[in-house]
Amino acid sequence: MQRLLRIFAVVCALVAPVPAISANLVVFAAASLKDALDAYIQTLPEKDQIVVSYGSSGSLARQIELGAPADVFLSANAAWMDKLQADGLLRPGTRRDLLGNRLVLISADPNGAEVAISRDFDLGAALAGGFLAMGEVNSVPAGIYGKQALTWMGQWAGLAPHVAQTENVRAALALVARGEAPLGIVYATDAKAEPKVRQIAVFPSESHDPIVYPGAVVAESTHPLAQSFLTAMETPAAKELFWGYGFEVAD
Repeated sequence: MQRLLRIFAVVCALVAPVPAISANLVVFAAASLKDALDAYIQTLPEKDQIVVSYGSSGSLARQIELGAPADVFLSANAAWMDKLQADGLLRPGTRRDLLGNRLVLISADPNGAEVAISRDFDLGAALAGGFLAMGEVNSVPAGIYGKQALTWMGQWAGLAPHVAQTENVRAALALVARGEAPLGIVYATDAKAEPKVRQIAVFPSESHDPIVYPGAVVAESTHPLAQSFLTAMETPAAKELFWGYGFEVAD
């Protein structure tokens, strides 16, 4: 009987269907990368095999923690990537810093005058009773950087009740573009992508943590294109493309 059971188990293993590898490379990417990353993907011979899910880095990282089938993660800050790495959810040796950005103040007024951001600049007065649009300050990287900058200015406590927090940086950009908020804090690349807003200031680099976009292959990924997708982002042609969209790139 034992011999028959062993034979039955072997036969079942032979006829059991083998899980299929997804035909698509699934990329989870920060919302601020959308325009540039879409353009980058169009340059790749495998473009029809790549699917991108955009969102806030925090939301995407939490989805990966819950087992979402992502192959590559591109974050808008290091902290969320650090957390996934600490939890063993990234493939060892695949993480690399790919891009940089700047934090800027945008206006809904196309003729808005440029200002210099300092600890003496009264941002509350510039709002004139309106709301300041920015990403959610506990999970969206642009919101996290924005809160750091406002804290550095000594104005976070006073401005917090007048902040319209959004699910990602592009939603904050949209509020200003539609005129629903007079001012917003976004990335320089977002301001460049939206003709209905005007960049009026750049926050000093010392006012917030460095804005770095790390990328890595997710540990559970078995897709053969995952590593090459990241590697290709570091080629001279890719760097030139991202630079054209306003990102900072390494030499």
